Amino acid sequence: MKIKQQKLIQNYLIEEFGTSKGNALFDKQEKQLYEIIEKTKGKTKNQMKTLIQTILPRIALYKVLLNEELPKEDVYQYMRKYMIDKIAAKKHASTAKMELVPGFYKIYSSIFLKIMRTTDLQENTQSYGKDHYDVTITKCLWHTTCKENGCEELCRLFCDVDDVTYGGLKKIGFTRTKTLGYGGDCCDFHFFRK
Repeated sequence: MKIKQQKLIQNYLIEEFGTSKGNALFDKQEKQLYEIIEKTKGKTKNQMKTLIQTILPRIALYKVLLNEELPKEDVYQYMRKYMIDKIAAKKHASTAKMELVPGFYKIYSSIFLKIMRTTDLQENTQSYGKDHYDVTITKCLWHTTCKENGCEELCRLFCDVDDVTYGGLKKIGFTRTKTLGYGGDCCDFHFFRK
């Protein structure tokens, strides 16, 4: 299976550490990624696809950087830069473009809620009205996987990606008071029509 994110990670490592060290780190990250994939058991086909394409490459990157004898705070900042400046900024730009579609709020909320009702990536409850919808997530694959791989603190960055993705949109507002990644008992997503 081709893992699209790997090219982005390689480019980021080269950008941050130079060609030689960046490529050496990428080789370690890729090796670590396949080791983690091999050890991952008891997941559905859909969960494995999300793990391989989205979550595990970032966990492998984090683990490799931690092994480079860098201060843990520096490693966290490298991960933050990657996840916020590369991943979240791209997701935000994509969502902002979708807002140009007439009836965006209605279409987006309908699709979002349907996905959340049928996915096996989270356990959640929903409520909604004409101008808002709420999703309360009590278990999520991102949080569970970070815990299973001994890097629960990394989950905060996955949460931060949501804040950037949905922040500053023109037609949909987004708030949250807690997340699993930050130690809450749930993630309380609240979306509303602007």
